[in-house]
Amino acid sequence: MTAAPASPDPTMKAIGEAVTEGRAGDIASARHKLLGLWSAIGVTGDPLHRCSLAHYLADLYEDPAQALAWDVRALDAADAVTEQRVQEHHASLHIAGFYPSLHLNLADNYRRLGSFEAATEHINAATEQAPDLPQDPYGDLLRGAIQEVAEAIAGRDRTRRTSAPGSSA
Repeated sequence: MTAAPASPDPTMKAIGEAVTEGRAGDIASARHKLLGLWSAIGVTGDPLHRCSLAHYLADLYEDPAQALAWDVRALDAADAVTEQRVQEHHASLHIAGFYPSLHLNLADNYRRLGSFEAATEHINAATEQAPDLPQDPYGDLLRGAIQEVAEAIAGRDRTRRTSAPGSSA
């Protein structure tokens, strides 16, 4: 994912800046900025914007039920994103590569809520779509997380993973 974006996108830039702020530890400010962007985008706005924003916003919530709501929004938006739209944003991206992470996050939230049947459905979907992940450190990270969540589901473990995004939140 090192190729230059196909065209500038101020909304994606703003999302990225808020994500960076959240990862640096200012969770409240990052959440506030992303919620403001969500209001501006609207539920019928650009699906790539909605998918990206909801996916990252979910990581800013400790409560798995709140995170789940945003992860569901992200998956719904991904289903509306076209390959062309993804390529317009970044030539090296493919919509198929979004799904393993989206399903992983849903599986992890359902697991933490004790809904192991739903968690299993989503971890199976993440596993089935893992071949669409890049063969790079990011792909390796996700493949490892998929395995970790699958093991936690099998063990009926509801504890938060220390390796989960936002786990220091």
